[in-house]
Amino acid sequence: MNKLEKYIKDKYDGAPYWFIEYVQEVHNQTKVNEIYELKNYLEGHHKILQRQSYKYNGKDFTPRKIVLQYAKTLLSFQKAYLLQNPVTLTGNQRVVKEYQKVQRKAKYDRMNMKIIDRLLKYGEVYEYVYVDAGQVKSKLIEGDQGFPLYNEEGDMIAFVQAFVSDGIEYYTVFEDDVVTKYDNAGGEMRMISRHANLSGLPVAYVNAGEWSELEGRSELQDWIGLLDNMEDLLSKFTDSFYKHHNPIPVIVGQQLKGEGLPKDVVGGGLQLDDGNDFKMVSNQLDYQSFESVYKTLQQALLDISSTPAVSMNKTDISNLSEVSIKLLYQLASIKAGINEQYVREGMEQRFEKIRTLLEYKGIKLSDDEFDTLDVTFQYAMPSNDKEIIENLKTLKEIGSVSLETVLENSPYVSDVRMEMDRLSGDNVRNSEKQETSENAIL
Repeated sequence: MNKLEKYIKDKYDGAPYWFIEYVQEVHNQTKVNEIYELKNYLEGHHKILQRQSYKYNGKDFTPRKIVLQYAKTLLSFQKAYLLQNPVTLTGNQRVVKEYQKVQRKAKYDRMNMKIIDRLLKYGEVYEYVYVDAGQVKSKLIEGDQGFPLYNEEGDMIAFVQAFVSDGIEYYTVFEDDVVTKYDNAGGEMRMISRHANLSGLPVAYVNAGEWSELEGRSELQDWIGLLDNMEDLLSKFTDSFYKHHNPIPVIVGQQLKGEGLPKDVVGGGLQLDDGNDFKMVSNQLDYQSFESVYKTLQQALLDISSTPAVSMNKTDISNLSEVSIKLLYQLASIKAGINEQYVREGMEQRFEKIRTLLEYKGIKLSDDEFDTLDVTFQYAMPSNDKEIIENLKTLKEIGSVSLETVLENSPYVSDVRMEMDRLSGDNVRNSEKQETSENAIL
């Protein structure tokens, strides 16, 4: 009896469709509801839209409901800052060559962008690596469809994917060596397929929360409170602006009796007694206080999200050195480093699974070769490319670094192995030309 069978027997009394009960457990449904709310928020369904109409001057007044989609901009910045430049594979030449083939055919650069997007938005996402028509590929499983099963030691022993389509419930149960699919088409749960699982359980990418490293937490949850207050402040100030242009006429002094002015008179006026006064009274707009509070909230939002103000056009800059740029983006780089660790952990598991699948295709990599494989991230920080190239040139001329290291750190090269092959081809052609010229002279 393996770990999963023992777990099912102890907790679900060996029920054949135990996964249905597992998906319906409170902690799983809580996660589904939280992700649903986050998706709604990103779609523009904000708290400010729930403001109710009210009476003002005896009439129904519909308040302004200004929605700020700052969250999407902040998420896009974090995503692009980390992975706008494709990651670079480094290590043993043979290993890198095989993995680059897989990466290009499976379009893993696009997959990586989707992974960091879901990770930042919803706190977790899952990737299943498999073989299709002889090619290694990956399938992304959304956080509200993926339900990993962990034992008491925190090890994943099974994984359930569950979703509903056209009123039919679909379940896919991943075990270490087999994948089984179920649905309830026709009203009863049934098994529709079962096949061997060559790569093992899906890879979990989790933005670890404070309560558990196994449960993800969205970046949005730290920002929504500030954004709600910014929307509320801006909407209410806009209301007061419109009310300011709807003043109330006030006459100070003795009220004169009489028939008053004819209603059809044009260009008429008021004649007041001595000491009387007439004025239009309106609310005073304290825009300085509004501006101060709004800017404070906005700066807090940038600080908490680790977003440089300069990237959001909130600061004027000119003639900055390389060091000054690094200081401005230091907080963003720290945050990107944390996100990189979450993505890197998942990528390392992906590499292990790709290695296993390559062995089924007859491509075996030794432990020493595989251990050299690494991935390099190049953050999308504004930089002085000319200065970087000059520094690399100096290091190469004094023999401190190899050509491969120069290419790895060059802002113009993303595929180091291909560039090395091209340089080797250029060297061969140059040698052949030189030999031809020497023979012609002789």
